[in-house]
Amino acid sequence: MSEVRKVNETLMDVTEIRRFLAHRYPMLLVDRVIQFESGKSLTAIKNVTINEPFFNGHFPGQPIMPGVLIIEAMAQATGLLGFRTMGEEPQTDLLYILTGVDKVKFKQQVIPGDQLELHAELLRHKGKLWIFKTEARVDGKLAASAEIKCAAVEGN
Repeated sequence: MSEVRKVNETLMDVTEIRRFLAHRYPMLLVDRVIQFESGKSLTAIKNVTINEPFFNGHFPGQPIMPGVLIIEAMAQATGLLGFRTMGEEPQTDLLYILTGVDKVKFKQQVIPGDQLELHAELLRHKGKLWIFKTEARVDGKLAASAEIKCAAVEGN
C-alpha cells in the first residue's frame, strides 16, 4: 500500500530534491515537497522572491514570474513524482525530459512574495512516457494549469 503523508510536513527538503533532479541554481524551481502519494500525486512549494535573476528583466518596476518558468516548476514537480514513484533512491543514469505541454492556462500573475503551490497528478504512465495534470496555485487560487508529458531517458 502506498504511503500518504501531508499537512505542512516537509517530506523532501531542497537537499533531498537535488538528489532526484539534475537542475541547479538558477533553474531548480522546487524548494520542498509537502505531499506525496506514490503513483498518484505530489504537492511541492516554490517560494518566489525578488532575488530571482529573471525579475531583473521581467519586468523592471513590475516584477512578474515568467509563465514558462511556472510551467518549468510544474514540470519539476512531475519529475519528482515520477522519480519517487520509480523508487526511493535516485536513479543517476536517468534524466527526466519534458516532451510536451498541452492545455496550458494562466489565470493570475505570480509576483515576489508569493508561495507557489505546485500540484502534480499522474494521469498515465506507459514505458518511458509519463503524462500529468498539473496546477500552480497562490493562496489557494489557480495561477496556471497544464497537462505535461515527460520521458525518463538514459543520461550520461
